[in-house]
Amino acid sequence: MSAPNIGWLGILRLGLVQTALGAVVVLTTTTLNRVMIVELALPAMLPGMLVGFHYAVQILRPRLGYGSDVGGRRTPWILGGILVLAAGGVTASFATALMETNTAGGVALATVAFLMIGAGVSSAGTALLALLATRVSPERRAPAAMVTWVMMIAGFAVTAGTAGHFLDPFSMERLVGVTSVVCALAVVLAFVAVWGVEGEGRESVGAHAQSTPTTPFFQALGQIWDEPKARRFTIFVFFSMLAYNSQDLILEPFAGLVFGLTPGQSTQLGGFQNGGVLAGMLLAALAGRGKLGSLRTWTIGGCIASSIALGNLIVVAGVQELWWESVSESGLWRVGLPVFTLGAANGAFAVAAIGSMMRLASEGQERREGVRVGLWGAAQAIAFGLGGFLGTVGVDAIRYLAGDETAGYSMVFGLAALLFLVSAWLAARVDRAGETDQKYGTATAGS
Repeated sequence: MSAPNIGWLGILRLGLVQTALGAVVVLTTTTLNRVMIVELALPAMLPGMLVGFHYAVQILRPRLGYGSDVGGRRTPWILGGILVLAAGGVTASFATALMETNTAGGVALATVAFLMIGAGVSSAGTALLALLATRVSPERRAPAAMVTWVMMIAGFAVTAGTAGHFLDPFSMERLVGVTSVVCALAVVLAFVAVWGVEGEGRESVGAHAQSTPTTPFFQALGQIWDEPKARRFTIFVFFSMLAYNSQDLILEPFAGLVFGLTPGQSTQLGGFQNGGVLAGMLLAALAGRGKLGSLRTWTIGGCIASSIALGNLIVVAGVQELWWESVSESGLWRVGLPVFTLGAANGAFAVAAIGSMMRLASEGQERREGVRVGLWGAAQAIAFGLGGFLGTVGVDAIRYLAGDETAGYSMVFGLAALLFLVSAWLAARVDRAGETDQKYGTATAGS
């Protein structure tokens, strides 16, 4: 007996799991990063390395997705991942505070914490998207993915703005307290949201679990890599995420060093960015519902717009030094508008790419949604880790050679802009026959 499809209420509840994920991730990968660089005056490559560890662990995503495919139930993988993620988030805040008095001990503890964060995100995120791909009706898959992703970005934006308010006046004790409260609330929200959505008992597994392929994992992964569309989409995900994260990890330190923002203000800047991402996603989704463009068009256009927005950020940084240095208006608002624009461009390409991912997840010779979603998640994670590390190392190297804070950040932003242009070209090649020219919300053969 096959399990019933998840309706819109269930989709919204699963979206709250993404909100919980985003709430923890935004603090651990942006705010703690900024505190290490600015307040503790540690090299930018240190948080870059730690966040790189968090992404390196996510190479396990295909294996975790395969595990949920074989078992047929995704809920245990989601809830277990949330618990590990929250524990890692609290541990990371303690580790950052410890670095103030014991740098070596703090770094060692932070390494363990960021490995936990990566494992938690991998398990919960992969199982959640696989659940959507298997239990949501074909015509709702792309909109459902958009809804849940928008809710994750909302978690970023709300947490950044609220936590930023409570972090000032800044202290390490306050940092640990705010992070602990956010992680506890995220666990409660996720458990309430997911409870009972998938169903209980044998009927919740349904025919899908009974027909789960018994092909060994590496053989299954190789077969998926041999699928041309899955392989091309994996390459696109890698380059677009490399572009995204090479600039994302250095944005808050950039705002603090170049524009003089406080920890609370730079955390609020993350709210500007994620608010822009949310606006871009909603714009692309509404345009798609109105038949204004295709998944392919919005993916390519969003990548190009992201490149232009990064160029604008370079210009704003230069103007800050030449003109605004003597102006009394808030540095937060000076950098906030271009960061919002960058977020909107990122959101537009991301929501279209997510729609394509949900369509492609169920395509192929055999239904292996967990492995496919895991493969693309692993490509994203590797690119995120590599991009974050190279971005922070690039800033340190150029700052050392040129003796100029702004030059290092501008160079990395410029390279990210070029990578977004490469990503636009790759997006155009994912479906050369034009299959991705499907309007939002329409099903394709094999979905």
